[in-house]
Amino acid sequence: MPKVTVRYWAAAKAAAGIDEEPYDADTLAEALDAARARHPGELTRVLRRCSFLIDGDPVGTRAHETVRLADGGTVEVLPPFAGG
Repeated sequence: MPKVTVRYWAAAKAAAGIDEEPYDADTLAEALDAARARHPGELTRVLRRCSFLIDGDPVGTRAHETVRLADGGTVEVLPPFAGG
């Protein structure tokens, strides 16, 4: 199973209480399920609004179950940012 680093930004970082952490996951869905289990509560709510980058590439509207992760890869968790 691939070992990946999940990096949290902005509200996701605040909700997780950490900026990054390792997970063993084959897909984005598995990584996010593990993050929800480790950080129940506010992070679960924040993740519903987030977009994701896998090794710098946007996930977009792809089903998270279909997004494969590579060993040593990075998942960036990006909540909506206020602009201006």
